[in-house]
Amino acid sequence: MALKLHRRCVSCQCIALRDNFWRVVRVPIAPEQNDQDDRNDRENVHQHFQIQLDQGMGRSAYLCQKIDCLQIAQKKNRLGRSLRTHIPPEIFDILKSRLELINKNHQTQ
Repeated sequence: MALKLHRRCVSCQCIALRDNFWRVVRVPIAPEQNDQDDRNDRENVHQHFQIQLDQGMGRSAYLCQKIDCLQIAQKKNRLGRSLRTHIPPEIFDILKSRLELINKNHQTQ
């Protein structure tokens, strides 16, 4: 029998099955360096991150598929604090468009 995985929303703190949330993932990417930069920056290793939705391996945060949770996450930087990195505004735009699509599908049914 499969284990049902529960997660917590970073905005409203509700607990639900993982399938009920959007997953936002911080994925590390390797910086492009040449040999001279490598010699100069051996002590200063800077990790670069990319933000992905619903896939990838890395630090994750979960967000309810509700407009209130999305607005709170953006206003109070809940995703950024949880993932410990800057969240680009394009991520919130994508999530808003997904929410509009979900609402449109529920209205037609």
